[in-house]
Order: sequence, then structure tokens, then C-alpha cells
Amino acid sequence: MSQLERKLTEMLIAPVEALGFELVGVEFVRAGKHSILRVFIDHEDGIDVDNCADASHQISAVLDVEDIITAEYNLEVSSPGMDRPLFNSAHYALVVGETITVKLSIPQDGRRNFKGLLLKCENDTILVKVDNDEFSLAIANIEKGNLVPNFD
Repeated sequence: MSQLERKLTEMLIAPVEALGFELVGVEFVRAGKHSILRVFIDHEDGIDVDNCADASHQISAVLDVEDIITAEYNLEVSSPGMDRPLFNSAHYALVVGETITVKLSIPQDGRRNFKGLLLKCENDTILVKVDNDEFSLAIANIEKGNLVPNFD
């Protein structure tokens, strides 16, 4: 997670929680005039379009006041979906035993991309089984992680 994403997460937790939602995470994709700020929210009863609209209005108001993103961007507010993004240790701990994909910031063992069974999450490290090999990955080195939906 970038410093900007950390700041945005800290700034948006309170307003999103005030609406009764959980702030799952924030993702900022830089693409010039087409940059995107994605904010993922969740609730035990699920998220619908009206929830996203309410959160979007609240988030926009906070961002207009704080103005920490200097580039043009589009705001997208959504539920985490079936391929739920994983942002922190707590998220990984919840999906132990499931298949995940991970992209690292810095290559490890000659690779940046891993897809496999999440065996363990402890001490800010995950253990992923890819084919017949196990890889211990620092969560701090994970650029992007997602749950792989299981349709069985």
C-alpha cells in the first residue's frame, strides 16, 4: 500500500464507519487524467447501489476539504465483490484455507505473482502453497492481494 493510500485509509475510516459501513480498503490507480480512486466498503447485510451512493457523497465531501490528491481522478465506491481485495493481516487471516492471488512489490524467489492456497497468516507474514512449493511472503511486500472465488 502506498503512502497516499495509507493516508486516504486513515482519513476515510471515520466517515465511512459513521454511515455504518466497514472501510475494507483504498486503491489509487495512477493513469494521468484517467486515475481512479477505488474505495471498498462492506456491511454484514451486504452492499447495494444506494449504500455506494451514500458513501460516495460522504467520501467526496471529505476529499474536497482535505484535497490530498493533486491529480485528476474518478472516485469509485463498491463492495469488495467475490474476488475480495486483501489489504492487511486481518483480511488474510480471515481467508486462511482459501485460494488467493498475490502480486509483490519486490520479487521474491525470482517472481512477483503467486496464486495458491493460503496456509497460514501470522506475524505479518503469509504462507502460500503454489503447486508443491510453499512461499513465506511478507504482507508489507504485497502490492495487491485478492481472494480467488470458489464456485464449487
